[in-house]
Amino acid sequence: MTSPWDRWYSSSCCMCCHVRTGTIILGVWYMIINAVVLLILLTALSDPSQYRLTSVELGSDFDFMDDANICIATAISLLMILICGMATYGAYKQHAAWIIPFFCYQIFDFALNTLVAFSVIVYPNTIQDYLVQLPSNFPYKEEIMSMNPTCLVMIVLLFIGVILAFKAYLIGCVWNCYRYINGRVTSDMLFYVTTNDTTVLLPPYDEAVTISSKHPPPPYMSA
Repeated sequence: MTSPWDRWYSSSCCMCCHVRTGTIILGVWYMIINAVVLLILLTALSDPSQYRLTSVELGSDFDFMDDANICIATAISLLMILICGMATYGAYKQHAAWIIPFFCYQIFDFALNTLVAFSVIVYPNTIQDYLVQLPSNFPYKEEIMSMNPTCLVMIVLLFIGVILAFKAYLIGCVWNCYRYINGRVTSDMLFYVTTNDTTVLLPPYDEAVTISSKHPPPPYMSA
């Protein structure tokens, strides 16, 4: 009887790509995104007046682009680049353990998006509150706020649902890559033991002679 994990296991993703290739592409893509974000943050840190938003533009007294928040975001971007680089290296060199941090990040990101979806279902008014806090020059802000609240909630939930489905598919691809590499390493170890079992099980010649002299065979008895 096959387990549910085996039913979902596949060595291909995106219809034609191998899970190793897909994981490498995904890791490189995440590294590029975080590198761009890191470049923007470093530019904002060097020239705060260019990217800093005033409290009037934000509609609140909280400054999202102060030096402390930029430093925290920079550290997170560096950590993400490291994690994505480990996943890319692990998929390329077939080291399954290097993929685990990236897989844990995917699970954490999926859980956060799921909590956002539940918060929209439980507190639908938070969408209107979020729209009110947006800057006045935000594109299509008035058109979005004039929509029916129920219709707006359904659109947001549909959008989040598509994102969650896509993220779940990517999680499955990375998990299948981990299983593929782990299974391949295990099969290589079993093949090595099987082909070298005589070398492993038989003792050296000198030790075998010593053992035979200490324990002679039983005397021969005629029938």
